[in-house]
Amino acid sequence: MNDHYSESPVVFNCEGQRLIGIIAQPHHQRIKIGVLIVVGGPQYRAGSHRQFTLLARDLAENGIASLRFDYRGMGDSEGEQRAFDTVDVDIKTAIDCLMQHRPELTSVIIWGLCDAASAALIYAHHDLRVSGLILLNPWVHTEEAAARVRLTQYYSKRLLQRSFWTKLFSGRFGFFSSSLDLLKSVRSIKNYIDNSDIKSVASSTQTVTATNFIEKMCSGLQCFQGKVLFILSGNDLTAQEFISLKERHRKWRIASQKENISQHIIPQANHTFSSKKWRNEVSKSTIWFLDQEKHK
Repeated sequence: MNDHYSESPVVFNCEGQRLIGIIAQPHHQRIKIGVLIVVGGPQYRAGSHRQFTLLARDLAENGIASLRFDYRGMGDSEGEQRAFDTVDVDIKTAIDCLMQHRPELTSVIIWGLCDAASAALIYAHHDLRVSGLILLNPWVHTEEAAARVRLTQYYSKRLLQRSFWTKLFSGRFGFFSSSLDLLKSVRSIKNYIDNSDIKSVASSTQTVTATNFIEKMCSGLQCFQGKVLFILSGNDLTAQEFISLKERHRKWRIASQKENISQHIIPQANHTFSSKKWRNEVSKSTIWFLDQEKHK
């Protein structure tokens, strides 16, 4: 039992199926902005290394109510597992739930890691109750992007590492396997360039394709009028793919330069911010963002 906040399970309905969540809320303070923590990847509402649980408790200690939940097909919620770009209704009903339990709330910040960040970016501009986004290592993966990042980040850095040259001259370097991986990366980029016309046609269909969800994310960023904070890991290929996308594609570059968007990189952090130091920095950045929103 905590003197400053409480945690309560909630069950709410989403198109006839029950979703499970946990509301963490302060006992006395009534801040008008709440936080919806959206789950990403094959995990549930506690998060990797209990990150979502710990974040929700930090927020509650600072007087901020939050809901972390499993959307349909994830964790303990009912329904079939679904792709992250098809959870708009789940997010909407979760916001409904949070605001019903905390009727003083006037707006909600969506917080998401990996493909949950991607889902939030696709959804947010459709809901006027969403006043801000905190997006960690958004998922924008394509084979071409991954190959390009491997070439520019991994191989170039390996040439500068002493361990690489030590292995090479001692005969312990796996030259054949490394060469195959390098060749695969080059071919991925070449195939992407050769088939760019095919990809552009595919992106116009209703089928979920790599370009389709990435285009929806970019459109979401362009249309969203609230504040956006990107928190990126310094040692993560997913984050590097996102940075590369923003640098290489004009629409993303323009959208990312809007005054309402800021970015914070945590050097050496891995994809899920697994150390206490990295988790604490994420929590501090989140609370700082919310403080800015409170004083608008």
